[in-house]
Amino acid sequence: MKALINVDYTYDFVAEDGALTAGEPAQDIEEEIVKITKEMHDEGDYIVFAIDDHKAGDEFHPETKLFPAHNIHKTEGQDLYGRLLDYYKEIENDDNVHYYYKTRYSAFAGTDLDLRLRERDIKEVHLVGVCTDICILHTAVDAYNLGYDIVIHEKAVASFNQAGHDFALEHFKNSLGARIV
Repeated sequence: MKALINVDYTYDFVAEDGALTAGEPAQDIEEEIVKITKEMHDEGDYIVFAIDDHKAGDEFHPETKLFPAHNIHKTEGQDLYGRLLDYYKEIENDDNVHYYYKTRYSAFAGTDLDLRLRERDIKEVHLVGVCTDICILHTAVDAYNLGYDIVIHEKAVASFNQAGHDFALEHFKNSLGARIV
């Protein structure tokens, strides 16, 4: 069994009027993210939705100083975007689907993700979502440090920073030994 980690593919990060949108590059990967999610779910793999979670006006969170307010807890901005939300509603009650909130860039930081993967004897993680050079990158680094094999779906990651996106793809391959597909 493998795991697919869908990172932050939410309204605020993807929609044209999202609070911290990656815009068109993120919108362009919607079909690929949904396709990969369906394929891996149909194969019986573990599907994870790791969703950025913030509280309005939280002056203690480090991102407050870096970015405008985004993915505020239980708001429309935090909802999965487009057809991924529709598909999630079809599979949300399956035993091999896990949706959770994260409060840092990495899907592993402060969560039980590593424990859940190890319980299922998962050794390989596939990453899709946004932003390539922030949350995908930090999740990949943690996965590497925890000993997981990493697969990055190049047509299913995006960023609002093209230079950062390109750097991250090279870093995944050359520094983390990730397989880019």
